[in-house]
Amino acid sequence: MQAIMETLFDAVYLTTVITIGIIMIVKSKGNNQYLLFGIMAVVLGFGDSFHLVPRAFALCTTGLENYTTALGIGKFITSITMTFFYILLYYVWRIRYNVKGKTGLTVSFYLLAAARIVLCLFPQNAWTSANAPLSWGIYRNIPFALIGILIIVLFYQSAKRVDDKSFKYMWLTIVLSFAFYIPVVLWADVYPMIGMLMIPKTCAYVWTVLIGFFDMKRSAQ
Repeated sequence: MQAIMETLFDAVYLTTVITIGIIMIVKSKGNNQYLLFGIMAVVLGFGDSFHLVPRAFALCTTGLENYTTALGIGKFITSITMTFFYILLYYVWRIRYNVKGKTGLTVSFYLLAAARIVLCLFPQNAWTSANAPLSWGIYRNIPFALIGILIIVLFYQSAKRVDDKSFKYMWLTIVLSFAFYIPVVLWADVYPMIGMLMIPKTCAYVWTVLIGFFDMKRSAQ
């Protein structure tokens, strides 16, 4: 039952975000904000597919324990693509709220993104091992969490300042995604059921994508 339900959920999720992303890219019509949002959605779906497709295949065949290498490589790729997802979201923020300058903020953002990617590249992560160390899971997620906090603060302050109703809850989608993701990083190996929190985390990201998509549709009316 888990294999069927999880596979269906993942298939719907990947199809939804990639399709929305392609639609936004095609219909952006020179609007860089929606173009970036579309690319962002495709990066999200494409990156997650490297982990979710092998996971679905494993669940539907001989089990997760027999696909440790494929799942580990997929998790590594997803970790990198999610970093690019937030870089793109940062530039959506800059374009939407007509942000100029703030070089220090941009440099800080790139330094955190670079730190995240470099930490992911260390062999100590043992991506393809069945017993990857928790400590490195924490290390590589520290700069990632700081990136998330920056995005949350930026969208919350900007949307509130200009009374941006369309992006009113963008900050909340990121809060929820991290709120569901962090317990998985910390405790999923000890308590496997905590891994179920990845479902609402995924839903939070779908909400993020839908905010941009519906805003584009409203602007076209």
